[in-house]
Amino acid sequence: MTVGNPAGTSRGLPGRDLGGVRLREVEIVTLFPEMFASFFAAGVLGRGIERGLLTIHFTNPRDFTSDRHRTVDDTPYGGGAGMVMRPEPVVAAVEHAVAARGPAHRVLLGPAGRPLTHARVRELAEIDRLLLVCGRYEGIDDRVRQLVIDEELSIGDFVLSGGEAAAMAVVDAAARFVPGVLGDASSTDEESFAAGLLEAPHYTRPAEFRGLAVPEVLLSGHHEKIRAWRAAESLARTQQVRPDLLDGKKK
Repeated sequence: MTVGNPAGTSRGLPGRDLGGVRLREVEIVTLFPEMFASFFAAGVLGRGIERGLLTIHFTNPRDFTSDRHRTVDDTPYGGGAGMVMRPEPVVAAVEHAVAARGPAHRVLLGPAGRPLTHARVRELAEIDRLLLVCGRYEGIDDRVRQLVIDEELSIGDFVLSGGEAAAMAVVDAAARFVPGVLGDASSTDEESFAAGLLEAPHYTRPAEFRGLAVPEVLLSGHHEKIRAWRAAESLARTQQVRPDLLDGKKK
């Protein structure tokens, strides 16, 4: 299943292109492609897909099973709770997607991966084709990672029922760097984490709401003072909420 209008794609090995963002296609290997329908139909991401700026392809491992129950999981060797996704259908699904539409950077989404950061998202957006593998159950047979995965990423120190929500987060974050997806391309330069800090607080009308007024400096029209205020607020908010970001900048 495909969402969007197929665009021209590179058939070479994927990698970073520091000369410009070029993400054009995302392959998603998932047991539940229907979970993505409303997500990819709404907002700036939905408009970007509709305009052909980004194409999403889905491949279901169940289509590569051989039994009448389309079984994709089994009990873990060594015992333990839960079920594990079998390697055969997942590897076959990944190989099919690559054979059908060309090489891609293959990412397994799971809690054992390295943390996804703003910097890594920007790098992923500089790869023409991404392939995201969504795990389910207790996990995926590790031979999948050894055979067809280039890197494993985690969106946080918590456990999800499957990788679908993580895949949505990765696509949404990376697509923001695709030219034309956002109305204002400079928006990505001013967001949280772009400079290694959290964003300053935002305000809009009305100027006062339930006794809380918009800071006077934002109403002043003095752009230099506003920039200085935002820089100070950004640093203060980061120190209060995410001091670990500042620790990283000191290293």
